[in-house]
Amino acid sequence: MPRTPSEFSVHIMMEGGHREEVRFPTIQEFQKWYSGELMPKAASEDFISVPIKNVQGEYMVVRPARVVSLRVEPVYAGSVDRY
Repeated sequence: MPRTPSEFSVHIMMEGGHREEVRFPTIQEFQKWYSGELMPKAASEDFISVPIKNVQGEYMVVRPARVVSLRVEPVYAGSVDRY
């Protein structure tokens, strides 16, 4: 039986070498944000919001034109391994 990821870690690499990590509970939520927010504005210098689900009261905005790459990795965590 295949394992199911607990969440997905998205590493955002930006111009100048800055990196950020955000987490999405499902791959579908990441795809919705990616195709609805990031891709349509890929060449834009205007800020877009990046959802930070696990940090209350904090938010992040990026300029889509400055995003160089994304790395998406599944996170498998059991109750003992969690954070």
